[in-house]
Amino acid sequence: MQRTFLTNLALVLALNLLVKPFYIFGIDAEVQVRAGTAAYGGYAALLSLSFLLNILLDLGITNWNTRNIAQHTQLMRKHVSGIIAARSLLAVLYSVGIFLAAWILGYRGGQLELLAILVLNQVLVSTILYLRSNIAGSQRFAQDSLLSVLDRVLLIGICAWLLWGRVYSGPFPIEWFAWAQTAAYGTTAVIALIMVAHRAGGLRPRWDRAFTFSILRQSFPFALLVLLMSFYYRTDSVMLERMLPDGDLQAGIYAQGFRFFEAFNMLGFLFAGLLLPMYSRMLKNKEDVGPLTGLALRLVLAGTLAVAVIGSFYAKAVMDLRYTEHTDLSAPAFAVLIWCFVGVCITYIFGTLLTASGDLRTLNKLAAGGMVLNIGLNLVLIPQFHAYGAALASLITQGAMAVAQMVVAARRYSLSSKLRDVLGLGAYLGVLLGAAFALREAGAELLIAAPALAAIAAAGALATGLVPVRGLRSLLPLRNQG
Repeated sequence: MQRTFLTNLALVLALNLLVKPFYIFGIDAEVQVRAGTAAYGGYAALLSLSFLLNILLDLGITNWNTRNIAQHTQLMRKHVSGIIAARSLLAVLYSVGIFLAAWILGYRGGQLELLAILVLNQVLVSTILYLRSNIAGSQRFAQDSLLSVLDRVLLIGICAWLLWGRVYSGPFPIEWFAWAQTAAYGTTAVIALIMVAHRAGGLRPRWDRAFTFSILRQSFPFALLVLLMSFYYRTDSVMLERMLPDGDLQAGIYAQGFRFFEAFNMLGFLFAGLLLPMYSRMLKNKEDVGPLTGLALRLVLAGTLAVAVIGSFYAKAVMDLRYTEHTDLSAPAFAVLIWCFVGVCITYIFGTLLTASGDLRTLNKLAAGGMVLNIGLNLVLIPQFHAYGAALASLITQGAMAVAQMVVAARRYSLSSKLRDVLGLGAYLGVLLGAAFALREAGAELLIAAPALAAIAAAGALATGLVPVRGLRSLLPLRNQG
């Protein structure tokens, strides 16, 4: 399974590194520049609001389905046929919930019109993720990897034409961006449905009340987990926009730093997407998950710590790469947010392991604590520190969640680390921090410092044993048997 993990991780990273950074920094960031920081800030707040109740679209079905199909692939046709009909009703429930929440929060007029487009987009995205869960659950990781970037490839093409292929001198209407997403997501959803139908041997959507309630009963703990996590991951922008007099502007400033964090976070999310079906099958077969967990953790720490050090030491330079306005305000927030990347990726490993084992009770208790902690911190820090305060709240919350999940998983599965590994990690981080400080003090520019620190990180990871040279050498030449 380690061999399967490495080969498919290489594929999915290659595809996503080719596509998603260009979308985020070339398309999404350019839309913010053309539309204006305040206009994009309003869009970002509505987008975050659409995420908060996103769980009503799915009710945990996707995560439950990934685990279930990985263990019982032969049930795909029966389950997909029944679940597709049930999800139509969930889409209606979600839409009603979102507009009710938006009305209570004071959104009116054009804001609700934009929200309507975003609601449609969330329905399409949720559908894509559910269909992909069937492909990943059946261990077809290469096909799932291609689907993971298809919507972004289409969106890049559509938005590139809207931004640079048309003669339009005024501000870029943010609604164009939302409708472009609709076209890209809709096309991807159709292609994913065709792939799943082929894999399942045909589909016959049907409404079966008993089946639907059985699935929802089993998936409810997953739904509660996603809901709680969404609150402590997505409330920042909404609270900034609602709590402050210049809320649109502050949400836009926060979005500048958050965009870079989210770009890297997508890479961490890929780990979870690969690990969940693998862990599920290993646990069913009573295999030892320790070696795979250790390998994933070492790879994550080697990459995330390097990114966090570079990002925090050169935050202003990173912001200046893409933006011309408010970078002095977004840089401090980004310098904090980029360290959240380390914590979030750790939870992608240990949280995924606990999810695969079905230990949702513990995860939900932790997530509820994280939600309360994050909202409380935002209420205190946002009025005083604005976007920077929201970033601090995120860092404290994500760090606490990472430590808690790691401790719980270690106790459940008798996971342990050797003193040599801990010392190696400390030495690796120390070298990175020392090198970054020396380069900055010497006046090295970002375009010089970043490659230098990346090279130092690679050498340090190998020298300290954080990345096992022998393990990689023995695993990578072998062909994927998954």
